[in-house]
Amino acid sequence: MKLSVVILNYNVRYFLELCLKSVKAAITDLDAEIIVVDNNSSDDSCDMVKDLFPEINLIQNQENIGFSKANNQGVKEAKGEYICILNPDTVVSEDTFSKLIRFAEQQEKFGVIGCKLIDGTGKFLPESKRNVPVVYVALQKMLGRVKNYYAGHLKEDDIGKADVMVGAFMFLKKDVYEGVGGFDEDYFMYGEDIDLSYRLIKSGYDNYYYGETTVIHYKGESTLKDRKYAQRFYHAMQLFYKKHFSRNKLFDLLVWFGLQVAFWIRRTPKAKKSEIDHYVLVSLADYPELRKTLGKKVDVFDDVNGYTHDSEIIFDANTFSYKRIITELDRLNGFANLSFKILPNEARFVVGSDDSINRGQVIRF
Repeated sequence: MKLSVVILNYNVRYFLELCLKSVKAAITDLDAEIIVVDNNSSDDSCDMVKDLFPEINLIQNQENIGFSKANNQGVKEAKGEYICILNPDTVVSEDTFSKLIRFAEQQEKFGVIGCKLIDGTGKFLPESKRNVPVVYVALQKMLGRVKNYYAGHLKEDDIGKADVMVGAFMFLKKDVYEGVGGFDEDYFMYGEDIDLSYRLIKSGYDNYYYGETTVIHYKGESTLKDRKYAQRFYHAMQLFYKKHFSRNKLFDLLVWFGLQVAFWIRRTPKAKKSEIDHYVLVSLADYPELRKTLGKKVDVFDDVNGYTHDSEIIFDANTFSYKRIITELDRLNGFANLSFKILPNEARFVVGSDDSINRGQVIRF
């Protein structure tokens, strides 16, 4: 088997369905499998997978065992030569995996490959390519100064070497992943992607950023939403430092103190709120039930150029490919006060996010 896509889910049932439909479209011509590991979700995620995707290998945990353990669990079941660690709040293009496989097969000794990530508004996510967070850089990041944290030597659409890829999308060979021990299970959530990327570099591999394929990551489904999540992130940074950069007790104490200060004076990002007065459904079909549910003016266009200013655009995946939808989000980012949602193929809901901080919105009809 060529590829195993491993998706860890926790309480994002509708985002997961959208993700799975895009992944299925992307592996149509590949010898590939999908593995979903569920960390004891309280919603109906598992029932949805069983009903709509019976061919998927579903692993149901009876407790939330964290990101690292659950992904290692999924990789252990994988049969593919390549694996892709993928967040459930993502949407991939139909040619994402085939492009990465072709690129990977041209590299002599690659560790992990990442790709261009955008959020639900089409905004580029700079964590798609990062530098190793040495102590000074990590402290700057925690204080909101990110210039040296991200890999600025590469542009968004470039291809080239970069140190650290993000756990929302990591593409690598299974034997390489297992050869360095997979994700370090001392990390519960956050930091494990940095740690794995760094261990691959230390083992002599080159990590690559591949900016010629784009994936949506609705980051608000898994980002730092409250104090508990923030504490996990700062703890992960402390763990990473202790593993890889610890020097002596005095220096370690200074670093620990610096991390505590950074936590207490961290900046809390604020999401922008907007009221939707007008919807544009980009589709070859009309959905009266959706019109009724939205309760506001809905124009229907059969082309992506039919949008108007100050509107929310709903892309119909029954009409357009996921690649086309992703391309349009990327192109329209920041233009004319537009926001976006996607109607997945063969679904009765639309889903999207207006920012990368808070959770997105699901509208069922």
